[in-house]
Amino acid sequence: MTTTARRTYDASRRRAMAATNRAAVLEAAAELFATRGWAAGMRDVARLAQVSVETVYATAGSKAELLLQVVELGSAGERVDWAALARGDRDQRMADLTRWVTESHQAVAELSRTFAHAASADPALAGHWEEYDAGQRARFAAGARYVLGRRPSQDLVDGLWALGSAEVYLRLTETAGWSPEKYRRWLTERVDQLFP
Repeated sequence: MTTTARRTYDASRRRAMAATNRAAVLEAAAELFATRGWAAGMRDVARLAQVSVETVYATAGSKAELLLQVVELGSAGERVDWAALARGDRDQRMADLTRWVTESHQAVAELSRTFAHAASADPALAGHWEEYDAGQRARFAAGARYVLGRRPSQDLVDGLWALGSAEVYLRLTETAGWSPEKYRRWLTERVDQLFP
């Protein structure tokens, strides 16, 4: 009697392909949402990622869900060295704060603009936008707390949140043609005026 060895199913190749497709979809969506805004469609994402439209939907769900995943991924890359904001003299802490703001905007300002635009047209995204925006304000409050070494006033937080917004950054760098470094220097001067 002959016995045949039963072949075991190895899903590692399928998992690796799914991970590769997911990375390609998220990268393509990030680029398109940043450059074309909410007008970028799922077919555009599929074309750039070199996958089928069905793969885009299977990977990300709806267009709104895809945008949320891309924004979350981009925001996760915004690491804040809170301890650095509490070291050095006042000038050094201000410089570290405005460097963090500038680098964050270089990474996600265009996505933030798309998110705000999409949320104004899609009620399902509106609540997510409010949470994201509140999170941005909370991060400015935390940054100010580290720089000051105490709880900042609400007026200070509001001023930082407005000056350090993605809208202001994009208006100055895209519309006025400023470099990110010129924006950072300008922001440092404005922030210095805000802090007591």
